[in-house]
Amino acid sequence: MNGGRAWLRRPGASDRREPGSSTPDTAPAAPRPLWRQRDFGVFWAAQTLSVLGDSFALVALPLLVLQATGSVARMGLLTAVGTAAAVLAAVFAGVVVDRADRRRLLIACDLVRMLLYGLIPAVWLFGPQLWLLYVVLPLCEAVGTFFAVGYVTVVRSLVGGDRLTEANGRLNATAAGAGVLGPLGAGLVAAWTGPAAAVGVDAASFGVSAACMLLVRFRARPADESPAERTGLRRDLRTGVSFLYGHPVLRSLTALLFVFSFLTLGLTDLVIYHLKHDLGHDDGTVGTVMACGALGTITGSLLVARIRRRLGFGRTWTGAVAVCGLAFAGLGWARDVRVVAALGATFLACIAVAGTCSMSLRQEITPEPLLGRVTSAFWTLHYSAAPIGAAVLTWSAEQQGTAPVGVVAGGCCVLIAIAALFTPIRRSGRGG
Repeated sequence: MNGGRAWLRRPGASDRREPGSSTPDTAPAAPRPLWRQRDFGVFWAAQTLSVLGDSFALVALPLLVLQATGSVARMGLLTAVGTAAAVLAAVFAGVVVDRADRRRLLIACDLVRMLLYGLIPAVWLFGPQLWLLYVVLPLCEAVGTFFAVGYVTVVRSLVGGDRLTEANGRLNATAAGAGVLGPLGAGLVAAWTGPAAAVGVDAASFGVSAACMLLVRFRARPADESPAERTGLRRDLRTGVSFLYGHPVLRSLTALLFVFSFLTLGLTDLVIYHLKHDLGHDDGTVGTVMACGALGTITGSLLVARIRRRLGFGRTWTGAVAVCGLAFAGLGWARDVRVVAALGATFLACIAVAGTCSMSLRQEITPEPLLGRVTSAFWTLHYSAAPIGAAVLTWSAEQQGTAPVGVVAGGCCVLIAIAALFTPIRRSGRGG
C-alpha cells in the first residue's frame, strides 16, 4: 500500500479533442456523457455489482438473527456492533486512504469481504452459529469503511468537480437499481434455501467487483496534488476534524447528522420486525418491500442534481430530511404492506437526495489531498452515536411496539430539519 500512490485517471484532453485538431475559431466540444467515459463506466459497474450483493446481506443477516432468536433487539444489537466497528475504522480510514495506493486498497477491501462473508454460508451448513455473525459483520463493516472512504475520494478524479452531483446521483441510482433486485432476490433465496445462501451471493459479488476494478485505468497523481505529508497520526486525525469545524455548513451538517443517524440507523431492522412479527408476512414479502424501498432510492438519486440546481443545497437538504421524518413516523402504524412499501420508498428517496447533496458538497469544497481525512472525520462524527441509537430503537420497539417508537423517532427527524433553518445550511445556495 505504500508504493506509488495512484489515483483514478481523470478524463483528460482526449475526452475533449484530439491534439492539434482545434483551430482558434473552433469552440470546445461538449464533455462526453458519463456513460461514455470508460473508466467511470467500469467503476460504475463494479459498484453496482457490489451493492447488488450487499443488498442480499442487508436482508439476509437480520433474517438469520430473527430465525435463530426471534428478537428484534438482537437484530438491533448486530446492527449496532457492525456500525460501531465502522465508526472505529473511520477514525483511521482517511489517513490510510490519503497515503495509500487507492486502487490496491479498493481491490483488497473487496477481496477481504468476499472471504469473510463466504464463511457464513460455509459454517451454516453445519448448523446456525450466531456468534459468527457478531465476528464477521464488524470486520466486514470496518473493511467496508476503508472502501467507502476510498470510493468517495476517487469519484472527483474520474468526472471532475463540475459533474460530481450528477455522477454521485447516477452511482446511487444504479446501485439502488441493484438494490431492487437484491432484496427481492434475497427474500426469494431465503424463502427457498435459507438466509445463509443469500449471504453467499453477497460474497460472490465482491469478487466480481474486485475483478472490475482491475480494469479501471488509473493515473499518477499530478504534481499539484501531492500526497498527504506524513505528519503523525494524531495530527492527521485532527486535520479532518479541523476542516469540518472551520466550514460553517459542514460543521452544522455534522452536528445535525449525528442526531439523525442515532434516530434512523435501526430502521431496517424495525421494518423487517414490523412485517414479520406485527403483520405476519414471510421472507419473500420482506424482500419485496425492501426492493420497493430501493425504487425510492433510484428516484431520489436521479432527481437530486435537478432539484439541487433548482432549489440550492440548503432547501434541498432540509426538505428531504423533513419528509424522511414524516415517512418514518407513519411506518409503524401502517397495517397494509403496500403502505409500508410506499413509506419506505419515500424515506429512502429522501435519504438519497439528502445524502447525495451532502457527499457532493464535501467533495466540491475539500482540497483533494485532504478528502480522505475529511470524509473519514465526517463519518466518524456522523455515526459515532448511531450504534447506541440502533440498539435503543430496536429495544424500545420490542418493549413498546413499533408504532410509538416510529412516531417519536420520525418526529425528532422533523425537528432536525427545523433546526437546520437556524444554521448556515439554510443560506447555502445553488453552489452548495
